[in-house]
Amino acid sequence: MRILKIILVIVGIALIGFGLYSAFVPQEVLDIGPLEVSAKEGLNNQTLGMIGLGVLALLAALFAKNRR
Repeated sequence: MRILKIILVIVGIALIGFGLYSAFVPQEVLDIGPLEVSAKEGLNNQTLGMIGLGVLALLAALFAKNRR
């Protein structure tokens, strides 16, 4: 059960980190010579879903009971 908790914590942190990264870091859309256009998508359904799943994974790791 301890290994499951560790895996859930790692997955939760990774999902939250990737969701926040994709929400707040501008992605390069177009780069032609000196002209560079970037777009910032912001919080959309996909990023909110990743962050929500990460929080759920962390909560599952927190409330998982140990078997003895």
